[in-house]
Amino acid sequence: MANPVATFETSLGTFKAELFVDKMPVTAKNFMDLAKSGFYDGLHFHRVIDEFMIQFGCVHSRDPNSSRAGTGESPRGNIKDEFPSQYKISNDVGTLSMANTGRPNSGGSQFFINTVHNDNLDWFTPGPSRHPVFGKVTEGMDVVTKIEKSPTGENDRPKTPIKMIKVTVKE
Repeated sequence: MANPVATFETSLGTFKAELFVDKMPVTAKNFMDLAKSGFYDGLHFHRVIDEFMIQFGCVHSRDPNSSRAGTGESPRGNIKDEFPSQYKISNDVGTLSMANTGRPNSGGSQFFINTVHNDNLDWFTPGPSRHPVFGKVTEGMDVVTKIEKSPTGENDRPKTPIKMIKVTVKE
């Protein structure tokens, strides 16, 4: 059985990503449940860093100018960290990874898409960062790059808001 595919319709274009429910069932299902509930629809990318990643999924980013964007928790609460020893998936280009506060089990609704290979964020490498990968962009990486290259201002926020119009999941 094939993994589900999420379609991300943004104000800059559409991209798709495979969700690794076969390897990261807790994290991928959490994302799917939020997407199916419509949680992500109408939010904005609140953190964009060229040659690093683009971040999304904060409840406070519904207002793209909110000073609280990036600080919100998931409406469903935090999820348990998922670090399966048999699946060491690196934070490579185009992968979707769970954002967290740095504390254990603090992931929820926010995630980022790596735009370079950020192996220093892998949960299985030495260091404080522990971000599990739960998907990978399969179509539209040019849209991800367009978001990544957008001019930013204070707190790495895009100067022109980039809206997530709709996220759908096809199982």
